Amino acid sequence: MKRFLRGAAILWVVFRFGLDGLVLDSFQKPWLRMISRIVSIGRNLDAPRGQRLREALESLGPIFVKFGQVLSTRRDLLPADIADELARLQDRVPPFDPDIAIATIERAFRRPVGEVFTSFDRTPVASASIAQVHFATLRDRQGIEREAAVKVLRPGMLPLIEKDLSLMRMMAGWVESLSADGKRLKPREVVAEFDNYLHDELDLVREAANAAQLRRNMTGLDLVLIPEIFWDFCHPEVMVMQRMNGVPISQVDRLREAGVDIPKLARDGVTIFFTQVFRDGFFHADMHPGNIQVSLEPATFGRYISLDFGIVGTLTEVDKEYLAQNFVAFFRRDYKRVAELHIESGWVPPETRVNDLESAIRAVCEPYFDRPLKEISLGMVLMRLFQTSRRFHVEIQPQLVLLQKTLLNIEGLGRELDPELDLWSTAKPFLEKWMLEQMGPQRLWRELRAEAPHYAKLLPELPRLIYDALRQRPADHQSALRELLDAQKRTNRLLQSIIYGGVGFVLGLLAMQLFMRIRVF
Repeated sequence: MKRFLRGAAILWVVFRFGLDGLVLDSFQKPWLRMISRIVSIGRNLDAPRGQRLREALESLGPIFVKFGQVLSTRRDLLPADIADELARLQDRVPPFDPDIAIATIERAFRRPVGEVFTSFDRTPVASASIAQVHFATLRDRQGIEREAAVKVLRPGMLPLIEKDLSLMRMMAGWVESLSADGKRLKPREVVAEFDNYLHDELDLVREAANAAQLRRNMTGLDLVLIPEIFWDFCHPEVMVMQRMNGVPISQVDRLREAGVDIPKLARDGVTIFFTQVFRDGFFHADMHPGNIQVSLEPATFGRYISLDFGIVGTLTEVDKEYLAQNFVAFFRRDYKRVAELHIESGWVPPETRVNDLESAIRAVCEPYFDRPLKEISLGMVLMRLFQTSRRFHVEIQPQLVLLQKTLLNIEGLGRELDPELDLWSTAKPFLEKWMLEQMGPQRLWRELRAEAPHYAKLLPELPRLIYDALRQRPADHQSALRELLDAQKRTNRLLQSIIYGGVGFVLGLLAMQLFMRIRVF
């Protein structure tokens, strides 16, 4: 019954904001389009479609807001106007009762909150759709009092999420079966991707592990601060970490008055991003202004402070190598190679003509490369590439979606801090060094060194393995086996001669030195 009522409420919101027409118009079936025209009579649908979609998601609640935020990253699937509007979605969720937060903490740690913390601020400092944060003070194992931030999961989230996800899966199945473009849009895969994001964010121990990994990776960079995790006080529903004191990065005037070098801050943000992505393959993938502060403490003045680690991105060595080749091709303006890489990787159907894809990529990129570097917007290039990709049915790989979203966030943040930011000049030295490591002799030496223990174990066994393999072959291969064994014996004799000769040579030198010393005495 509850599911039916929720479904009816969703349908009413869809009808009120005119989303039925937006969906039906995308179908290729004439009778569905006719229904769209009929049901739109008498409704005020003057607002742009993207705005109506955003307002509908906001009215449906925090889970649908989250879904819109995730969907806004899929610019390969959405028209630009809708993606831009969805990117404006923000979590506007009132905090829940602090007594509920305290009850969650006491249930997680099985003791009163007064025994866990020496002080606990009942008023939350931040509230979002998944959790809210309280400041507190705790005493660690050494008896030292530490200022802490306590993140508490919003109660009853899992049943609510499962209910809404079930409805989303059902609606995604309808879209995929009715729309001619449904298979390319992959609505069920998008919902599954959203499902993974939500369940990852519901496990605060996973978020704590993400924070610990980023903190370890960023040690020594001296550009960004990651809060320390207090593992003795972490639970799937509660995460306790070091309290960070900083100014939100959106308050640029306040930072400038405090003496922060704003252009340097913009460049540092680019360096942090490329370091996390291309050096570590592990990056903070939710770097919007609400999750970034700047330290004004004397010891760490001007450094970034990263918060909220529920969503991180990872890249494999294969992903890095693919990106390296693409970067090399783009810097050389070798658009044909870029097109070939897309086909080789399976991003586009194998029957795609290389020349057609090359021409489309050239049309997108060439106008930007002819401008001064500081005027090049990598975000705009990506958006144009996404629009082109729809025509060629490009399937953007899920592991790179977060990278694309984060790159857009970083560039937008950098341009807001410093309109003169030259993203390419800032990133190019880093990328050139990284590409040399990925594709040059350093990588060959690194991989040989990494594989050496494996080869050291395998080489002594190799003759026996070859012998066993050849022995199992038919009788007509026996001659090849005998030749191989004879060659192996000759090799062994040669190795023995070299070893004996070397030993004899060394012994001869030692004997000569001894003889000369005896003559001296």
